[in-house]
Amino acid sequence: MTYKTIFSGQLEFGNERSFERVQQMFEHRAENYYRQVLLVKQEDIFKEESRTLEIPRLITMATEKEWRNTINMLEFIVQYAIAGDLSAWMVEEGKIIGHRHVEPKGDKAAVQAFLRGRELVKESGKEEEAMKALSRAIDKFARHAKAYERRGFVNYQLRNYKDALYDYSKSIDINPDAAEPYLGRAIVKITMEDYKGAIQDLASAIKGSIPLQPMYWQSRRLKADCHLKLEEYEKAATELKFFTKRAFTAEDPNYRWRKRSFFNYGRALLETGKYADSIKAFDEAMSIDGLPDEIADAEQLLYRGIALKKAGKGGFKKDWEEAANRGSKRAAELLQQAAA
Repeated sequence: MTYKTIFSGQLEFGNERSFERVQQMFEHRAENYYRQVLLVKQEDIFKEESRTLEIPRLITMATEKEWRNTINMLEFIVQYAIAGDLSAWMVEEGKIIGHRHVEPKGDKAAVQAFLRGRELVKESGKEEEAMKALSRAIDKFARHAKAYERRGFVNYQLRNYKDALYDYSKSIDINPDAAEPYLGRAIVKITMEDYKGAIQDLASAIKGSIPLQPMYWQSRRLKADCHLKLEEYEKAATELKFFTKRAFTAEDPNYRWRKRSFFNYGRALLETGKYADSIKAFDEAMSIDGLPDEIADAEQLLYRGIALKKAGKGGFKKDWEEAANRGSKRAAELLQQAAA
């Protein structure tokens, strides 16, 4: 039986000696351990000019044996890398039945500094310590794309936006196929209200990730938000159409954004004249429990009322009356206009 398999990532080996040694070991194990039953070929993945192993995106059908052999080979090779990571998925009918993430965990100074810095990033109040550890990883290995990406996140948390942009850009320069730094840089640009620049980065983040990853959908949602800011309603609706059709599990970080996304989808559809569809989107948004401060009830009623009126349906005055009672000045103005 065969399954859909996806491999993606990059590993750095630092110097020519390590790179040549890894290639020799790969060749030996491929011939003697796995009898060439692998999903990757040595000549396709090893890049001599950068001394890296690169799999920008490999999607293929494979047997369990091919999947297992390839994973075992990569897990053996990764112990000799100094930076980077690789991810692999096995999928059956759209569901993940196997997932592996491999990264260096040896005793090299750059490896240990990065791992420490990444853990410190997760702890509130440890930003300065995380910054020092990640900077040490970069000092030990200048091409540490993931250390730059994580340091960019720390700089963003500390509101050092120019430094964050620099770090994310350095990470992209080293590994332009990784999605994470594009997403991170886009979030900084959104904070700085550079929505056009953010859209470009989010398009790269979408291209560099896959629908099995939460960041893929986060990037689509944020891209829609940017299009709304720029009043590009057709483009916003396209992104939100995909997002709102996705069935997120409660554990997925995108799950909590369903209410906001349906509401924004309704706004985009309203602006493009698709009034019946916008009403459905607003109804869906109002049926989802959200955080108290996520979207005001008055705002939802206001927009649904506008959609109902434009669609020539009744009930819009009831929505506006309720919105006005909940403090919507705009709804009160519309009621006055309707009564005139």
